[in-house]
Amino acid sequence: MSRFEGCQIPCLPYMSEGRIALDPQPLVRRIKRTLAVPWNYYVKRWFKALYHQIFNSKVRAKTSPILVSEPLNVGDYVRVRSWRDVEATLDPFKELKGCAFLSEMKQFCGTTQTVLQVMERFLDERDYKVKKVRGLVLLEGVLCRGTPVFGRCDRCCHLFWREEWLEKV
Repeated sequence: MSRFEGCQIPCLPYMSEGRIALDPQPLVRRIKRTLAVPWNYYVKRWFKALYHQIFNSKVRAKTSPILVSEPLNVGDYVRVRSWRDVEATLDPFKELKGCAFLSEMKQFCGTTQTVLQVMERFLDERDYKVKKVRGLVLLEGVLCRGTPVFGRCDRCCHLFWREEWLEKV
């Protein structure tokens, strides 16, 4: 991107399509980026479907050990459950009802946070569709700082939290 001078706006269509040449990247990072889309959209989806067909009764039993006593509202104080409690709700893909518990979220286990927003819908940027959700909240000041695969990101997106991972204080 160092070849472009001035405003980024004229390059925006090319950036969104991934046609801008980046500075040289390590081989491992290039391989991960190349395989990310096929893995996430095809291979991972197929593995999950196969897993759920084979082990459906076990998954159902494992995903509900923690029940939410009362609904959360904006401004409520919540305590993020311990990693052990959260882990008990996760399937082998580190997800609960389709919501992933990222490794970056472990640092917030045991902390007290404030509910910023109770989610009803969100724009999934992978397929640009608005999706309806239940049982998801955003916590104030709890932001994603990037992933190990793609590195640091300056966007600062809110992390999605299942209500089962939180307890009202």
